[in-house]
Amino acid sequence: MKTPSMICFVVVLSALVLVFTGEIPSVTAATCNYMELVPCAGAISSSQAPSGACCSKIREQRSCFCGYLRNPSLRQFVSPATAQRVASQCGVSLPQC
Repeated sequence: MKTPSMICFVVVLSALVLVFTGEIPSVTAATCNYMELVPCAGAISSSQAPSGACCSKIREQRSCFCGYLRNPSLRQFVSPATAQRVASQCGVSLPQC
């Protein structure tokens, strides 16, 4: 049987997680693997519209984009503006980094 103080502790801890992360933690976290964004190569390197597979991967990896954009090795291939353009075409808003 849980005591009221334990329940209160869990509620306060959960609230702190929400305040400090700015979002509700998901049950299934995205696996941040930029290689899964290969279907987006055409849309990133040209003005070609992103495919359904590309948009699906962008949705799945939305939480990974700040890390990708901070990675100097990846930054040479995609700029924040390009990432935003492709995500916008997919109807996905990227997080503020």
